Amino acid sequence: MSRDEKKKVLFVIGMDQKLERFIKEETNVNSENMIILQTYQPVISHPFDDLMRDIIIAVFQDNVEEIVVVSTNDYHKNTRDILNKIYKNKELQDKIQTLDYLFKNCMPEFPEGTVSVWLHGGNTLAESVRKSVNIIRNHPLLPSHVKVKELYIEQANKRLSEIV
Repeated sequence: MSRDEKKKVLFVIGMDQKLERFIKEETNVNSENMIILQTYQPVISHPFDDLMRDIIIAVFQDNVEEIVVVSTNDYHKNTRDILNKIYKNKELQDKIQTLDYLFKNCMPEFPEGTVSVWLHGGNTLAESVRKSVNIIRNHPLLPSHVKVKELYIEQANKRLSEIV
């Protein structure tokens, strides 16, 4: 991955600490010019959600010239386990049913069709990240000179590939 070492780059990644180390080692970005924004899911559910606000603030505060949203193949297993815990919790079942009704029938207030889809972030992480990249790229408050890319990391093989 060739990059201008002087350019400020914002990486939006998951919470895995190994991921942050891997990015610092495998990209040609000077660590002084690298900003890492960690979130449980590198997924934007709405163009004006908290993650998008943090990205816009970082762009203007730190003069970010490129944004890279990072996806991995390890993420979905963890999300599935969490969803199972939530749905097995008897105390939450009535609440989830009510929320599912609201998500389905009170659009556009609720961004997704069900609680599960909202928590999960989409059918696949790759699909969700592509959607997030598109939201960032087309956001009205993002300067047009800021480049937005997706980076995929296969954790088992330690392979890094840029998605075009």
